Amino acid sequence: MFAQFLTPSYLPFAIAFVVMIGIGLIEAVGLGLGQVDLDVDMGADGDGGMLDWLGLGDELPILIWLTSLLGCFTLVGVAIQQTATAIGGAPLHWGAAMGGAFVAGGLLNTLAANGLARVMPGYESTVISTDDLLQYRGTILEGTARRGSPARAKIIDRHGQAHFVMVEPHDDGGAIRSGETALLVRREGTLFYALPDENMFLQSI
Repeated sequence: MFAQFLTPSYLPFAIAFVVMIGIGLIEAVGLGLGQVDLDVDMGADGDGGMLDWLGLGDELPILIWLTSLLGCFTLVGVAIQQTATAIGGAPLHWGAAMGGAFVAGGLLNTLAANGLARVMPGYESTVISTDDLLQYRGTILEGTARRGSPARAKIIDRHGQAHFVMVEPHDDGGAIRSGETALLVRREGTLFYALPDENMFLQSI
């Protein structure tokens, strides 16, 4: 069977199988390449459209989806060639078998991908951008933050992750001392500007 798998009639499916194994090994060692943001609106009605139909609408990692597609393509292709051999005594030309496997395998993968998306845990990124830190409170760690003399502050984001940034008071004459908390209100480059919590306008925020 292995020797038959390397004949021209089966070669596209042998290649697909090898690629599938390679992707599976990448996922197994945890390189995290499967998580690719597919924030693309391919449906006119805004509900996922083509992505939902393909099985990608439920945030299924792209390499998991591709592995499933290659597996379905391989299985269907081998089944086509085995059936053709049993009926006609010889496998189909690799091009004809590949075309049929691509269509039938794609349809089969839609079912497989939707099933995988239901059983796999949802993906939630804990990565945030620098601007996402705005409207968070930070605690001055040492020194006193003044205009022209920033101090290091610690911010805990919504995921519980700590970020350390340089902070100056938003007001020219303001000062934020070590241990005090302040609300980050704007950013210029890597420098944040903050209003101390003692500011009366912040008491209700």
